[in-house]
Amino acid sequence: MTFECIVYEKEDGVATIKLNRPRVLNAMNRQLWLDFQEALADAKRDAAVKVVIVTGEGRAFSTGADLKDSKGRSLRDYRAYLEALQETSRTIIRFEKPTIAAINGYALGSGYELALACDIRIAAEEAKIGSPEAKVTSSVTGGAMRLVQDLIGPGKARELLFTAEYIDGREAERIGLVNKAVPLDRLMEEARTMAAKIARNSAFSIKLIKKGLLMAKDNVSMEALMDFEVEACLACVSTQEREKSLEAFAERKR
Repeated sequence: MTFECIVYEKEDGVATIKLNRPRVLNAMNRQLWLDFQEALADAKRDAAVKVVIVTGEGRAFSTGADLKDSKGRSLRDYRAYLEALQETSRTIIRFEKPTIAAINGYALGSGYELALACDIRIAAEEAKIGSPEAKVTSSVTGGAMRLVQDLIGPGKARELLFTAEYIDGREAERIGLVNKAVPLDRLMEEARTMAAKIARNSAFSIKLIKKGLLMAKDNVSMEALMDFEVEACLACVSTQEREKSLEAFAERKR
C-alpha cells in the first residue's frame, strides 16, 4: 500500500505506521489523518498483524495540527474537524490490537495526544513532549484530559497542561508518562523487541484483556468487570489455540 503522508510496513506480525511529513515536523493535515485511518483499518483486518507501532520520520513524532489547514476555517468546519479527530482517537484507544508509540522527537499537541492514545509509549531520551495549547488559546483533545491524569495523576497533569511546558523523554519516564526512555538510536529496536514479545502471545487473549482494561477504565462496577473476566477466561480456554499454547508452555519448562 502506498500513501502520501505515511509509510506503512508489515513484517513478522508487526505493522509500523510512520508519519511522513518531515519537512513540517510531521504536522498533521487532513491527508495524513486519512492515510493513518486507512492503514489502521488494514492492520485491523489483517489477521497476521498482532501489534501496531506508530512513529515519525525525521526529527519529530508529530508537532500536532498543521495550522495551515485551519487558516480561514469557520467554526462549523472546525467543529466537524474536531469531531473527526476525536473519532480517530477513539478508534486508537479502543483498537483491539496492542499499539506502541515510538516517540522519536517532538510530540506536541495532537501528536502528543496520538501517543497518549496508544497502549504503550517508548520515547527517545531527547524527545520533547507536551501540550502547548494554553500558550496559543486552544484546548487539548483526544481524551487527553483523562489519559494524562490516568498516567501521572491529577496534580502533575494540571502542572503540565497549565504551564504548557515540554518535558524530555527521561522526565516522561520518571513520572510515568512513558513506559521507557532510551537513546534515539535504540528506539525502534526497543519498540520492535517489545512488539515481538507481544506478538508471540495469544492475540485472542490480548484482545479480551484489553477490552477488560478499557471496561475498568470506564468505571464499570467491580461486579460487572468480574463477570466479564469469567466470560473472557471461558472464551479463551474454549479455543483450539488453548491446547497448542499449553503444549508450547510445557515444552519451554522442560
